[in-house]
Amino acid sequence: MQLEDLKVEYDKLQLKYGAKELDSIYNGGCKNNPDICFVFMNSTGRNIASSKTWKGIKSPWIGTKNIWDLFFELNLMDKDIYRKIKKIKGTDWTEEFAKEVYKDVENHKYFITNLGKCTQLDARELSNDVYKKYLNLLEKEFEIINPKVIILFGNQVSSIVLNKRISVSQVRKQLFEKKINGKTYKFYSVYYPVGNGRFNIDKSIEDIKWIMKNVKGGFAWQK
Repeated sequence: MQLEDLKVEYDKLQLKYGAKELDSIYNGGCKNNPDICFVFMNSTGRNIASSKTWKGIKSPWIGTKNIWDLFFELNLMDKDIYRKIKKIKGTDWTEEFAKEVYKDVENHKYFITNLGKCTQLDARELSNDVYKKYLNLLEKEFEIINPKVIILFGNQVSSIVLNKRISVSQVRKQLFEKKINGKTYKFYSVYYPVGNGRFNIDKSIEDIKWIMKNVKGGFAWQK
């Protein structure tokens, strides 16, 4: 199975749980044994790739600014690309520039995805039941890309993926392991770094830097 094969299922769920006038936002980055897989919640219409007129990649955070602060501070982004993101308006992203950004993500050996692929018009809260509809598909993503470590952002995403009640403030830098189809994956839960969680971005950066430093075997780009 390939990541492309999952899009049909994501699009079915978009019609059921997302805004009918928007498309699903899938994932992007390094698809072959990435150092890190970052898992966020779900996208909104602020991601210009969710427009049905957008013909380029439909990956998270296209046309947004704040989240790229985190990746830049983690040394996971080229300085020139970061500066361009901060300089241009979100609506000025082109399909070519989005591709360039995600090529840089790929080069830095990480993968960005959402638990929920159901794009909403705004940042409305989604229920656990909706997110749980996507869990099996997310786990298939993990199996396909085989990441060294998975970073879960926020209490809700962490609790659903790990199938236990998680409070990020109580489990900082704590390793969780979960077996999926016979393979054990490593997870860490960190603060959600954007939106209402923007004030926690420094804690997110601190914890992820610690994780990056302490993962057994290290990462390819660090060697």
